[in-house]
Amino acid sequence: MDVSDVVLLVVAGLAAGTVNAVAGGGSLITFPALIAVGLPPVAANVTNSVSVFPGYVASVAGSRADLPRGRSLWLLLPTAVVGTAVGCVLLLATPARAFELVVPFLVLGATAVLAFQDPLRRLVGHPAELGARRRTVTVQAMVALGTVYGGYFGAALGVMLVAGLALVLDATLARVSAVKNLLSAVVGLTTLVVFALFGPLNWAAVAVVAPATLVGGYAGARLARRLPPVVLKTLIVVFGTVIGCYLLWRALR
Repeated sequence: MDVSDVVLLVVAGLAAGTVNAVAGGGSLITFPALIAVGLPPVAANVTNSVSVFPGYVASVAGSRADLPRGRSLWLLLPTAVVGTAVGCVLLLATPARAFELVVPFLVLGATAVLAFQDPLRRLVGHPAELGARRRTVTVQAMVALGTVYGGYFGAALGVMLVAGLALVLDATLARVSAVKNLLSAVVGLTTLVVFALFGPLNWAAVAVVAPATLVGGYAGARLARRLPPVVLKTLIVVFGTVIGCYLLWRALR
């Protein structure tokens, strides 16, 4: 890599870390940047997944005050690890083309769920009205689906997790966002281990992008805590829509 490549990756990493903490979808900044500096698509996807992990950790640090207390949160982590591992295996063992066509609709669907959260809650029932067992199973299922996606293709993981969790958790959006940050960090750690062992990683690119996402992730998490819920929700919906349309255009071109 020459100096211009390093500058491009540092800027992309800073922006991605900030966007991931606020709304999710920052990988759509770093992934094209890695392609631009010459990495093949699969190597860029794998390298990107590992590179954004420090940003997720920084997001957890920045939003830790909003994390819910109690055992129920930690019970989600094994599900997240297993779901991510399944997604990683799918990426390494199956053709990517079919999933490329599905991903845009998953992102757009998740964005629509968040945008129409209140009508959907009236239809399926508010989380506070569900029994404890049904609520636990529903949350675990949402986490499993979201982390399988994250292990396969991490772009817009935050949008998908926020959309799913906001539908099934009786919590403020800031608290949901904090849980999203923690789960994203678990996804990032799991992909780091799997791809470091089995994936086509470019460690030089990781060394440039990862520290930048760390700085951006902490700054973005602090910003998200200060945003009114309606502003945060609007940002996530707008960004998710843009991401989904971009992925659909890229898959169909």
